[in-house]
Amino acid sequence: MGPARKDGQKRRDALLDAALRCFAERGVLGTGIEEIRKAAGASPSSVYHLFDGLSDLTLALLVRTFERLFAHLTERVLPARTAESVVLALVDGHLEWILSHRDEGRFMYQAMSLELGAESANVLLARKAELLQPIAQHIAPFVATGALPPWPIIQLDVVLLGPSHEACRRFLGGAALEPSWMREQLPRLAWRSIRPRGR
Repeated sequence: MGPARKDGQKRRDALLDAALRCFAERGVLGTGIEEIRKAAGASPSSVYHLFDGLSDLTLALLVRTFERLFAHLTERVLPARTAESVVLALVDGHLEWILSHRDEGRFMYQAMSLELGAESANVLLARKAELLQPIAQHIAPFVATGALPPWPIIQLDVVLLGPSHEACRRFLGGAALEPSWMREQLPRLAWRSIRPRGR
């Protein structure tokens, strides 16, 4: 990566970091691109050189958030050697990351509840599919042996992480949920919901 490219990446990251701070303070719907520009100390021309507008910047931050989350999930899941340990690592890894990166987690849930538009939604879906590939490949042998159900990855995601997503949303919104309870109970609940009967 050359000096100009490094400088461009540095300015892009500074804008994304400023956007995250602004979203944390005011919420996604309460933040404008001018506030983000000022928080980053960037010129209007540099903002619009890097992003097409607020929706493009929001999408970029959402993609970066998913990249960081899925990198952590992959690191947790790939060493797992049984179906049970895969499920426990996936759910606990998700809870661990969100609880340790609360501003990013809050932003992710807020942004995902918005209408992104077809083009942005397609970009996000494609990137998520790429990020999921290492986990999907690791899960495949457990599906082949019947240790995990032969469902598409999106269905596994809904069943395994649905309660954790809801718990995280509520916790980040101020609900009286204990992180220690979430991490102790929800991974086990996920495993019990899909483990083969009789095992």
